Amino acid sequence: MEGETSWVSHCPDYIAPDLVEFDSFSELNDEDNREASSVHVDLILPDDLLERILAYLPIASIFRASCVCKRWYEIVKSTRFLWNFSQVLSQKPWYFMFTSSEEPVGYAYDPSLRKWYSIELPCIQTSNWFIASSCGLVCVMDNDSRSELYVCNPITKYCKILQEPPGLKFSDYSALAICVNKKTSCYSVIIVKSKQVPGNFFQWDLSIHIYDSGTMMWATPLTEVLTGWRGGDESVICDGCLYFLIYSTGGGGPDNRHGLITYNLSSRSSHGLLIRTFIPVPCSLTCGRLMNLKEKLVMVGGIGKPDRPDIIKGIGIWILNGKAWQEISRMPHKYFQGFGEFDDVFASSGTDDLIYIQSYGAPALLVFDVNQKQWRWSQKCPVTKRFPLQLFTGFCFEPRLEISP
Repeated sequence: MEGETSWVSHCPDYIAPDLVEFDSFSELNDEDNREASSVHVDLILPDDLLERILAYLPIASIFRASCVCKRWYEIVKSTRFLWNFSQVLSQKPWYFMFTSSEEPVGYAYDPSLRKWYSIELPCIQTSNWFIASSCGLVCVMDNDSRSELYVCNPITKYCKILQEPPGLKFSDYSALAICVNKKTSCYSVIIVKSKQVPGNFFQWDLSIHIYDSGTMMWATPLTEVLTGWRGGDESVICDGCLYFLIYSTGGGGPDNRHGLITYNLSSRSSHGLLIRTFIPVPCSLTCGRLMNLKEKLVMVGGIGKPDRPDIIKGIGIWILNGKAWQEISRMPHKYFQGFGEFDDVFASSGTDDLIYIQSYGAPALLVFDVNQKQWRWSQKCPVTKRFPLQLFTGFCFEPRLEISP
């Protein structure tokens, strides 16, 4: 299909052998290479300089480069190359779109080359699992027992199983977040669990559980009872703070169906009420999606109609400055209409400077560049809707080679 590519089978040793394939490198050849008198650049460049050049290529091009010759293959698989790659500015985040609700298969969109790649995710079994990502690592948790927990690199396919988290085995709502320390490559996984107090719909038990990859241990620094609010499935870590959305259980007006709670991960205080950190959302929302963009909290939300707050009329993007929301952009109506029938809830995730927005009902993917304030459609995904109730979802992640769980 047009726009779909696969990975090369001759991948470096640090890539799992069952990884999918990229196109061959030959498509990048220049017409000048046909001339017998041309001088090959790699013959005159020393290894260290060639390593630095290759490290600046997009991930897909690095795999293609490893197939050019034995020398390039040895360079790309070397430890020194991975170090050079780790010093390069972050790659633009990819977006993985599930194409089946039963299997962990789909296509990953590369915004640098505007291409889709067919890949299969390690560890995850179905698309309804909880998913969070940070700096090249993706954390997944099953949606049934919520006791199966993995951290993986979707590019290299290296995967690690985490011990079962503490606390309630079966919670009504759970939110998953992960944060990678770029200097040490250690990471923290956080689960926010919420369960209704038996016989009382207005009171909900809420607990925060933190896994530290350095100690390989879980801690539960806080448990609390919320009144009039419950936790949900939306959380993210930004600049040392955990942010998660809470949802009204009744008694509030239409303008405060959602709220934001913060928890300082440095102090990990077990005292004080979480509700004191409450930050109202900027307007009546049908849903909210939280993301970390360069250690700034950004929210993408469905804007509800004034008279029918449960019906979406548009999509806005806000950044949190202190305790005040600042609107970055609002989706132009032509793009909103371009999705066709848009549900009141939708998929959205982002990192670095890119935000992805996707309707659950179609494989169309919209990209917003925060720096350029520009909206654009991705290349068309090579999957088509096969039946009316087919659902699509996805998540974004940063493609990295050097980080492992």
